[in-house]
Amino acid sequence: MLERHEVEAFLTLAEELHFGRTAERLRVSTARISQTIAKLERRTGVPLFARTSRRVELTAAGRRLYEGVRPAWDQITDAFEQAVASGRGLTGTLRVAFVGAAGGQLLVGAAELFRRRRPDCDVLLREAQMTDLMPWLRDDEIDVALATFPVDEPGIATGPVLVSEARMLAVPARHPFARRASVSLEDLARVTLLQLPATLPESLRRDRTPHTTPSGRPIAPGPQAATFNEALTLVGAGRGVFPVGAQAGRYYVRPDVAYVPFEDAPPLRWGLLWRADNATARLRAFAEAAHDLAGTA
Repeated sequence: MLERHEVEAFLTLAEELHFGRTAERLRVSTARISQTIAKLERRTGVPLFARTSRRVELTAAGRRLYEGVRPAWDQITDAFEQAVASGRGLTGTLRVAFVGAAGGQLLVGAAELFRRRRPDCDVLLREAQMTDLMPWLRDDEIDVALATFPVDEPGIATGPVLVSEARMLAVPARHPFARRASVSLEDLARVTLLQLPATLPESLRRDRTPHTTPSGRPIAPGPQAATFNEALTLVGAGRGVFPVGAQAGRYYVRPDVAYVPFEDAPPLRWGLLWRADNATARLRAFAEAAHDLAGTA
């Protein structure tokens, strides 16, 4: 008999084909996923996944198992969710916050899918500034928020990564970097880097506005920017540069700002946040809709 964590580990790895993303999605360690899959393979007597240093693939046996288990597991989880809904009342309004135009567009699609699946529920979308999200969550003004990762905060839960985008550097339009095809993280030692507000999570500030380059060279800190448009205004005024996602070049076109791709920076990741003590059935259903929508985009 399979345990629930074994089924979830197998199905999630079969869909993600990446041990790290599977562990992140299930909120366990990569070692736990590896041990679970190895145990399943010992019990079945055949490899379920073919692993190399660069990729993970289902074997023929793994594919057959996935095709047999996935529909049955969906039926089980649907039945359980219906029981939870009838017991808790999966109705009412979910309050969802976003930052920026791209985030709003993603959540509009997620809300439409959620309403089709849960016609007794509604979604209230609220635009927020980046400094609003943590206070709104903690003060129960919203139920869930779309934000950039990483966010490592006590009492705050994070869902799987919904969207990843290339990082770019916003620079003044007349800056020498604006004429380049790309920049590197080491180039940050040559400029002034605008800072995120101290009220934002430290994990996020370390990721977006580091104090040193990967080789340890210091990066000059610039003024703080409380909002995204404020950051771009400071960039255009020559007060510093600021790392952004690739979507900024589409939604925030400005004559005074140029966006230059990083050649060596990791992607910028987006996902949902909520209070760990507020993981209602309604919220989980919305997170599932957002994940399904992002997976088909």
